[in-house]
Amino acid sequence: MRTNASVARTDTLRPAKGDIALALETTKVSARVRAGATLASMLRAHDVVIADAAAIVAQAASVFDLRKVRANQPYRLETTHTGTVRGFEYEIDGDRFLRVGRAPDDTLVARVLPIPKTRSVEVVTGSIDRDASSLSAAMSAAGETIDLTLAMADIFGGEIDFSTELQPGDEFDLTVEKQFRDDHVFAGYGPILAAEFKNAGRRVRAVRFAPEGGTPAYFDEHGISMRRFFLASPLKFQPVVTSGFSRARLHPILREVRAHLGVDYRAPMGAPVIAVADAVVVSAAMSGGSGRMVHLRHANGYESEYLHLSSMAVHAGQRVRQGEMIGRVGSSGLATGAHLDYRLKRNGGFINPVTAHRSMPPADPVPAAQMVAFQAARDRAMTALSAKPANAH
Repeated sequence: MRTNASVARTDTLRPAKGDIALALETTKVSARVRAGATLASMLRAHDVVIADAAAIVAQAASVFDLRKVRANQPYRLETTHTGTVRGFEYEIDGDRFLRVGRAPDDTLVARVLPIPKTRSVEVVTGSIDRDASSLSAAMSAAGETIDLTLAMADIFGGEIDFSTELQPGDEFDLTVEKQFRDDHVFAGYGPILAAEFKNAGRRVRAVRFAPEGGTPAYFDEHGISMRRFFLASPLKFQPVVTSGFSRARLHPILREVRAHLGVDYRAPMGAPVIAVADAVVVSAAMSGGSGRMVHLRHANGYESEYLHLSSMAVHAGQRVRQGEMIGRVGSSGLATGAHLDYRLKRNGGFINPVTAHRSMPPADPVPAAQMVAFQAARDRAMTALSAKPANAH
């Protein structure tokens, strides 16, 4: 065997002519796809007979793009001692798997099937303190993963700048759908249904609600959209402000006093940078001491600039949506290390982006005709949210 795998041998009964059942030894293999492997090479590695290997590849290709077979994904194979295949399964992603099995006429047939899951709604609580001083650390301390951190940051990104506004003693509660496979293994999160964040003495609440004929979105307890015209930050949640907006700052490289017309965020090299609002890309190119820079034009006379990027994911003339990645953090141009210089303009003049987002208008509220339905959904969500464990916080 040329792969790391668990192997089990079993005896199955295969009917023969008359009333006699013959024992047929089978081998079951559970393994993961090796780097560079293809479906054909995987089958060869397990000595599958040529005819079955060819049939499996042909059948699988009819329902799934085999170029998307990925390294480290699990698969299972059952064969007889002669190399004949009884069944094959490959996990495509967290939601689907490819199954190739024997039809009643003994031919091999492939299907893409959903992975069976159970769902439950759970309450998650956490707090910001000395040991968990960032949102990601607090969520990890609560036993959750980075995916839930990102989801929560997306909800509150228009209200809270998680890089500058978190305080010791801040707390959060949320209800979220969790998904589990039949073997009780955690399989990911569904949507956050409701959330509350207590930040520096203020309480911000969000409820997921789908207006009739619309898509689900998040609203505060009064039905005002949580989505703002501008996000509070072009980085998800964890960067640190190292230099603020200033008309007179000592340049760290040139050693002369200059205006610093943006905000510097320290962030890991390669961290994704996102558009703070819907926009058209004015330019995405090298720009002298600014290094690789993306320049966006928004509605209502606003523009934003993202400097010192390591790479750019957009091009001039492209339309981008709020939250879409436009590049990655770098140190190109005049920079002492990996960081993002984020700048914001209004009607051609630079303004402080840290304070400007608070005056940005929200998206459309819950329609008046649906406020009764929203209020009922809100009350149910808040009741579920309050049902947190007695020892929480």
